[in-house]
Amino acid sequence: MNELLTNSGFDYGFDPSICTGCEGNCCIGESGYIWINQEEIKKLSALLDITIDEIKNRYLNKIDYKFSIKERKLSETNFACAFFDTTLKQCSIYEARPSQCRTFPFWDYFKKNEKEVYEECPAIKTIS
Repeated sequence: MNELLTNSGFDYGFDPSICTGCEGNCCIGESGYIWINQEEIKKLSALLDITIDEIKNRYLNKIDYKFSIKERKLSETNFACAFFDTTLKQCSIYEARPSQCRTFPFWDYFKKNEKEVYEECPAIKTIS
């Protein structure tokens, strides 16, 4: 049996083994922000073996004092993270993905909007 990941304060668990059969629902969809901090930018720079300035210029948008990963437009209402491989249906920077991605689906937002996480992610399971 696969391990169900849980987090205190959440009424659901997450089965990461289901990710392999998903279309990348957590990486595609409505346009939004994919926040990345300075330490994560350094890790991404090391992973991709390019400078931090290159990372910022090629892959990030500056929003006030923060950075967000750019998106690619897939259709009129569908976008993908710049690092989501749409052919393989997986993250191309998995080892250096930002904490926003690492902590999905255990976001405070979903505590009050639980129905949305069930609709978005097939790996969400009710804890019994």
